[in-house]
Amino acid sequence: MNVKQLFTDDSAVSPVIGVILMVAITVILAAVIGTFVLNLGQGIQQTAPQASFGFDFDTDNQNVTITHETGDSVPSGELNATSSGSLDYAGSTTFEDLGGDISAGDAATYNNSGVWNGETVRVVWTSQDGENSATLSQSTAPGN
Repeated sequence: MNVKQLFTDDSAVSPVIGVILMVAITVILAAVIGTFVLNLGQGIQQTAPQASFGFDFDTDNQNVTITHETGDSVPSGELNATSSGSLDYAGSTTFEDLGGDISAGDAATYNNSGVWNGETVRVVWTSQDGENSATLSQSTAPGN
């Protein structure tokens, strides 16, 4: 057996590399098409925004003013304030009442139907399709 000829003969290398490349391209195309067909990329766009909110509790009038301080603008329909106590939305200026996008400096005021007593107030984001939600900020009300 001629060893020099073994190292210089590359006639079988080209077809093998060609087959491997064709298989790799086929697998990649199948993965991309499968992702679109099965709609797996839908949830990627629905990540929680990064935003910070400040809470100003008014113990005389039993209100809390929640102000968007920094971070991403958030559509008003995707924000909600919740409390471990009870918030009165009827007499409040809610984020949804503000309309449009809530950005730095925008504030909403929520009325407490009772007396502040250590309740936790949260700003909750819910995705447009309602599948995802996250607490963006929270604060504890002063206690008596």
